[in-house]
Amino acid sequence: MNESPIFTRTHDLLLWLLQATRKFPRDQRFVLAARLNECAFALQESLTAAGVDKANSARHLVAADVALNLLRKRLLLAQQAGLLSAGQYRHAGELTREIGNLLGAWRKKAGS
Repeated sequence: MNESPIFTRTHDLLLWLLQATRKFPRDQRFVLAARLNECAFALQESLTAAGVDKANSARHLVAADVALNLLRKRLLLAQQAGLLSAGQYRHAGELTREIGNLLGAWRKKAGS
């Protein structure tokens, strides 16, 4: 069985983010990097739960949407603080935009 593109793209984002935040200054690895990674993991967990717990998928998809929006805001903050380059921010934006489109389609299909 092929895995849905949203899971693959979320995995790609999470892997990229873990590598990018590892290069943050030490004081920011315990603050902003941790918060970024928490959002990305929460997104992955909510999507996984939506795929498994069909009866409550709408609730899990809303949680995924919240996590994705928080992640976007924190990525912007990291870029504005000089922790992510413009190219890194653009790459993260492309990944989050693609995930957002896939999530929106899933939510529409699920009626949430």
